[in-house]
Amino acid sequence: MLSLLRHRAVAAVARETSSKWSRSVAVPPCGGPLLSESVAAAPTRSLLHTASVDRHQSVPRRLSPVTLASVPPAAIQPVASKDDSREFMAIFPDLVRDLTEAGRHVDIPEVTKWLSKVLQYNATGGKRNRAMAVVYSYRLLAEKGDLTPENQRLTMILGWCVEILQAFFLVTDDLMDESVTRRGKPCWYKVNDIGLAAFNDGILLESSVFQLLRTHFRNKDCYMDLVELFHDVIYKTSMGQALDLQTSHKGKPDLSVFTMARYQAIIKYKTAYYSFYLPVALAMVMAGIKDNEVHRQARTILLQMGEFFQVQDDYLDCYGDPSVTGKIGTDIQEGKCTWLAVVALQRANKEQREIMEKFYGSPDPADIQRIKDLYEELNVPLTYGTFEEESYNRIRTLIQQVSRGLPVELFFKFLDQIHKRQN
Repeated sequence: MLSLLRHRAVAAVARETSSKWSRSVAVPPCGGPLLSESVAAAPTRSLLHTASVDRHQSVPRRLSPVTLASVPPAAIQPVASKDDSREFMAIFPDLVRDLTEAGRHVDIPEVTKWLSKVLQYNATGGKRNRAMAVVYSYRLLAEKGDLTPENQRLTMILGWCVEILQAFFLVTDDLMDESVTRRGKPCWYKVNDIGLAAFNDGILLESSVFQLLRTHFRNKDCYMDLVELFHDVIYKTSMGQALDLQTSHKGKPDLSVFTMARYQAIIKYKTAYYSFYLPVALAMVMAGIKDNEVHRQARTILLQMGEFFQVQDDYLDCYGDPSVTGKIGTDIQEGKCTWLAVVALQRANKEQREIMEKFYGSPDPADIQRIKDLYEELNVPLTYGTFEEESYNRIRTLIQQVSRGLPVELFFKFLDQIHKRQN
C-alpha cells in the first residue's frame, strides 16, 4: 500500500512462568532489540492448505480429529476491561494535541485543524482489538516491577499508534478499492468529495505514528526497536497490498493466478503481520524480551491467527450482515482473490469455471448473485464452516505446543476473541 503512495521502502509474563525465558540482566524495561524475521523458523503448514479440495468432491474433506486440553478460564474473558477502554479513550485527545498543538506548526493552522479531523474520523470507531492486544500482552509479558503507571500508559500510546496505522491502511485501501462504507459510515474519501486527497491524509496518519513515537519514546532504550518494527510491518503490509492489487483486477481478473499459495501470501503480508504480529511484538519489545525462539514461536502462532482472521473476513464480505459488519461487501465486483473464490475454482468443473471467468469481477448485481449461487452450488459456505472449526482446533493445538515459556493464555485469549466472530 505504502509502496503505491511513494517510492520508498521503510524499513515472563508478570510472574515468571518458566526458567527458560532468556533476558539480559542489564536490559531495562522497553530495552529489547527488534528480532528480525531472518531468525530461522521451523516450517509450519499453513491452515489454508487444508481447504484444498478435489474438484470432483461435492462436500469438503474432513481432517483428522485432534485431541485438545481444555481452554484456560482466562481465554473466555474480554481482552480489555471497561476501565482499560475508558482510560485508553481518555488519552486520545492528548495525543491529538501532541500532533496538532505542539508549537511546531503554528504557522499552518489550517493543516493542523484538518489533521485533527482526519484523526477523529478515521482513528476512532473501531473495535480497538489491536490496541488492546498491546496493553494486554504487555501485562502478561512484563516483569511485575515494570508494570508501572508510566509504562502502562506508554503501552496505551503504542496501542493508539497501531490504531492510527490501521486508519492509514484503511483510508488508502478504501480509496483503491472504491469501497463505500467503513465502520458503519462513509469511507473517508467519500466525505465531502475528499476523493484522491485521501491519499495525502493517509500519509498524514502514517507520519503521525512516528511523531508520537518520537514524542513519547525517544529517550527510551527501545525507541529505535519500536521505530524499526513499525517500518518493517508497514513495508510488509505494503508488499501484501501490492500483491493484492496485482492479483485482483476489476472487470476481468486473471483467475489463473487465484491459487491458495498466492492467496496465503497476500493475507500473510497484507493482514496478518500488522493485525496480529505487530501488537504482541510491540509488547515484547517493551518488555525487553530478547529470546529469538520466543519471538519465532509467537510469530508463527500469530501469523496463523491472521490467516484464520482473513478467511473469516472474506466470508463475512460475502455473507455477513452489513448492519453488523459495518461495511458493504465488494470482493466479488472488485475481482478480489478471496478464500471463497480460490476454493470455488479448486472445485469447479469446466462449465463452472466458465461462469467464474464470465461473471467474477462484474459490478452488475445479477452477475454478483450468479457468483454467490455458484458458491452455494459448490458447497463453499459448507466448506467454510468446516474450515473454521478445524482451523480453530489446529491453532489451539499449536498454542499448546509452545515450548519456551510463552504464556499460552495470551494466545488463547486472542483466538477466542475472533472465533465465530460476526464483524
